[in-house]
Amino acid sequence: MNNHADYAEALFKQGYNCAQSVLIAFHDELGIEQDVAIKIASSFGGGMGRLREVCGALTGLFMAAGMKYGYMDPNDLDGKTRHYQLVQDFTQHFSDEYHSILCRDLLQLDEKTSEPTPEVRTAAYYQRRPCAEYVRFAAGLLEKMEHSKI
Repeated sequence: MNNHADYAEALFKQGYNCAQSVLIAFHDELGIEQDVAIKIASSFGGGMGRLREVCGALTGLFMAAGMKYGYMDPNDLDGKTRHYQLVQDFTQHFSDEYHSILCRDLLQLDEKTSEPTPEVRTAAYYQRRPCAEYVRFAAGLLEKMEHSKI
């Protein structure tokens, strides 16, 4: 793949969840093995375990940003502030583009679900679900930020 956004979208279309797809796309430069990224992000698909809360693509972006730009010292208020501002900026860009950061809103679901069983990924699934686009956009945000285009 020629960029992280393409790679993240391809990963999603292979069956990885939205959070996994974004985090895995950056695993090499984050210095983590792919299998570690897969496991770390496994709980966050479907808006956190299919609870349809914060979009998993955005959550994967937050994880990657934390690994790349996060703070280490719990007393570093400036570092925390800078990092939280970065998270808020990413959230604002995503919300400006899609009008929500909640999985249930993005998928136009009436209410959140506690059904843990994911849908089988078929061609029809990919046609009706916009998730690949969200994954691509989220990975692209970190990529653009790295190139100072945000």
